[in-house]
Amino acid sequence: MSNTPAAPAISPLPAAAPAASFLSPLPFFFVLLWSTGFIVAKFGLPYAPPLTFLLLRFAGVLLLLLPAVLLLKAPWPRGQIRQIALAGLLVQAGYLIGVWCAIKAGMPAGLSALIVGMQPILTAFAAPLIGESVRPRQWLGLLFGIVGVGLVVAAKIRLVGLSLDSILLCLLALLSITAGTLYQKRYCPQFDLRTGTVIQFSASLLVVLPLAVALEGLSWDFATVQWTGRFVFALLWSVLALSIGAIFLLFALIRRSDATQVTSLLYLTPPTTAVMAWLVFGEAFNALGVAGMALAVLGVIFVVKKSK
Repeated sequence: MSNTPAAPAISPLPAAAPAASFLSPLPFFFVLLWSTGFIVAKFGLPYAPPLTFLLLRFAGVLLLLLPAVLLLKAPWPRGQIRQIALAGLLVQAGYLIGVWCAIKAGMPAGLSALIVGMQPILTAFAAPLIGESVRPRQWLGLLFGIVGVGLVVAAKIRLVGLSLDSILLCLLALLSITAGTLYQKRYCPQFDLRTGTVIQFSASLLVVLPLAVALEGLSWDFATVQWTGRFVFALLWSVLALSIGAIFLLFALIRRSDATQVTSLLYLTPPTTAVMAWLVFGEAFNALGVAGMALAVLGVIFVVKKSK
């Protein structure tokens, strides 16, 4: 770590007991912010191709964070830049490219949420690779969680027009964010959030830029973008609330808790998103969805609660 005294507030936190971070407000705010992702997609994707939108999103994060990093003289990681960049490519670029392109290709948001919602179980199976174990009660909680997510999104799943491409893209997102979470927990769990985020979004931008040019005909004047008020709002929310706020909270949780506990929080994303869609867009939210939400919450409690 650098001896630069300018970054005590967001410099790496000391390790804490896994339960401690889940008794703090961090998980609540993380779930709340992360759940707005599909809402933002519904606002923004009609006005820009998905890769172009993500390029603008990544560039916006860098425009805000890089000057702050330089001004505050935040410490840059030593010997971890490649690991942090690779984790960012998986958690940021791979996950978002998969989800946003899948939705653009016709994947219903509910089915997309269900597929990506398999991450906690996938992470639990891979937990021994990073020296973590999953207790029987946690497995039961993971099962409750995925069933609960299924109940929440059941009414929203439509298979009409579903393409193989959209399914593969969603599976790419699932594998990418799972691998990225495990890799970051294993190889680079501790780094300054400001400089680490700059590294991750720089790497992601370098990957998305040529893809947007080749696949979406991106030009210097962004002719494929309709700069409507809804689009600008979706872009600003993506930059500030999702790519900075939610990601900072995710990194803080990864460094303080087991990977299985962190990813189990994603079971709460589809229920929370469903409530938001009901409030914002008037989408149906029935008794089955309420039961699914309760089951998902119970599952997360089983996963994160310490055994006696």
